[in-house]
This record gives sequence, structure tokens and C-alpha cells, in this order.
Amino acid sequence: MAGGVRRKPAVSPSPLWGKIHTVWQDKHLLLFKTEYTFLVVSVLWFLEIGINFWVIQKVAYTEIDWKAYMDEVEGVINGTYDYTQLKGDTGPLVYPAGFVYIFTALYYITSHGTNIRLGQYIFAVFYLITLLLVFRIYNRTKKVPPYVFFFVCCASYRIHSIFVLRLFNDPVAMMLLFASINLFIDGYWTVGCGLYSLAVSVKMNVLLFAPGLLFLLLWEFGLIRTILKLSLCAGIQLLLGLPFLLENPVGYVSRAFDLGRQFFFKWTVNWRFLPEWLFLSRYFHLALLAAHLLTLLLFALCRWKRPGQSIFEFLKEPSKRKVPAQKSSVDHILLFPLCNTGLCCSIV
Repeated sequence: MAGGVRRKPAVSPSPLWGKIHTVWQDKHLLLFKTEYTFLVVSVLWFLEIGINFWVIQKVAYTEIDWKAYMDEVEGVINGTYDYTQLKGDTGPLVYPAGFVYIFTALYYITSHGTNIRLGQYIFAVFYLITLLLVFRIYNRTKKVPPYVFFFVCCASYRIHSIFVLRLFNDPVAMMLLFASINLFIDGYWTVGCGLYSLAVSVKMNVLLFAPGLLFLLLWEFGLIRTILKLSLCAGIQLLLGLPFLLENPVGYVSRAFDLGRQFFFKWTVNWRFLPEWLFLSRYFHLALLAAHLLTLLLFALCRWKRPGQSIFEFLKEPSKRKVPAQKSSVDHILLFPLCNTGLCCSIV
């Protein structure tokens, strides 16, 4: 046998090590290449756990609506089901029945609303769940570079303030809404519609997403099956509001779904630059409503409808259309631009 040094067989690196090595080589592209989105958002999500803990411990809680929420649900607990008689220290109860049930649970969990620190940690959990749902939506698009997600969460003082420093009802409504959008993306339309209706029952602002959802339902199912899914949404609203509807139906509907409610100038964010008299003018409100409706019409005619296709095609069963409906992908999710349009044209 010939002498010599025996060479060891080459050992291929493990898949995990290979991935780490690739990431290190491409570290300058880590924030820009969408294939690293999952890695980046995972790091950001765990970072947010520490950030929320720090904010709760170090930043002063701001009392705005929490005490009013507790006063309002306490009235229901004490047996008052007439919505016109339910109020807190900031005014009457103006949110639908789902709000009452959820915040009644929080009332008991937080020792009748007195354990605010526990409430903050509960809302931190709501925030982390919402963040996961939002990350999942954008990750499915494969179009958003990873660095954007830092500005979605960690860099936003306002988001942390709304969730863990002020304990508004918006976080609960948006958590349910984003859960429903995830279900729509996965094709679970019936369950998604149910969750969407629950979100509306917490805060009526979620209705800003309704035009986009209506289009998606018509595109997927046609008119008849869309009516069935809308009936489910309406049925959930009736079921949740039943105790209050039996007591005073007009009072419940007029308070919980008051489209004409006057918003105070001191609370506005979008229109702070206007003089107060103009902000409070009904003509200004009508102009915003007209702008919103016109924008929706332009979306319907120019963005949603295909060239040469009648908008009435959406009313037909998908199998009976001249151009068969394609399966909706995340590219078809029109809810966010329509919500932004509604926010731009709303008195907030």
C-alpha cells in the first residue's frame, strides 16, 4: 500500500450554518431583501416585548377614556340597558354592544378598573398579537422591504401610546379587524366576516373598511352569496345588541351607530391647522363626505373594474362572468387604501 497522508473527507456545512453564513455575507442587504422579512420581523417582535415592558414601567400612564369606559360598563353591570342612560365622565356611551362585553370582562379582570397596570399589560398583549397579524399580512405580499417594519412598530410613539399608555378601545377593534383580514387572505371568508362584524361592534370606525370588503365579497362570490355573508354580519350585530335593542331600540342604534356625532376640535389630529369655526361647520362635514364618496366611485370605476368590463359583472356568480374571477391574492386586498381614504375624509 502506498504511503502518504490520509485526507479527511470534506464535511458539508449544516443548512442552519449555511443560512447564517449567507445572512452574514448579505448583511448589507438584510434590510432590503424581502426573503429576510421573516427574520427581521421576528427580531423586531421580540424587541417589542422589551420595549412595551419599558414603556409601561417608565412612561407615565395618561388617563383619557379608561375611567369613562369603566363607568359606562358599570352601568350595564348594575342593570341599565337603556343606552341613553349609560354614560361616563367624558359623555354618553357611543360604542356598540361588543365594546360593552369586552370591557366588562376587563372591568372584572382589573378589579373594577382600578388595577390600571394590569390593564396596561393586557393591552401590551393585544399590541403584540396585532403586530403579528400585521406582519403576516405584509409578509404575504413579498413587496415590503424589511426595514419598513421598524417604522411600523419600534419607531412609532403614537402606537405605543394608544395601546399601553391610554388603553383606548381602538386596539381591541383593530386586533379583531387584522385577524379577519388574515382569514380573508387564507380564504376563510365566513369566519372572517364574523370577526369583522365583532370588530365593528367594538368601534364603528371599522366600517371605513366596508366598501373594500364589499368589493372583495362581490368579486369572490357574486351578489347572492355576498348577501348571505352580509346577513351573518348583521345577525352578529343584532345578537350582540339584543339586550339593549329590547330595552330601547332607537336609543341603542342612535347612540352606538351615530354617524352625525359632533367631534370636538380639541381632539382632532388631521385638521388641527383649520380654524375651529370651519372644523365645526356642517358644510365642511358635507364636503368631506362628498370627497369620500367621490374617491370611492373613482376606485370602483378606475381601479377595481377591468377595462371593457361592466361593473355589474361583479353582481353575477363568478362562474357565469365573461372573464372568470381569479382567486383573490393579497394584491387584491383593497381595505387599507380605502381605510386611509376614509381617515383623510373624516372628522378626526
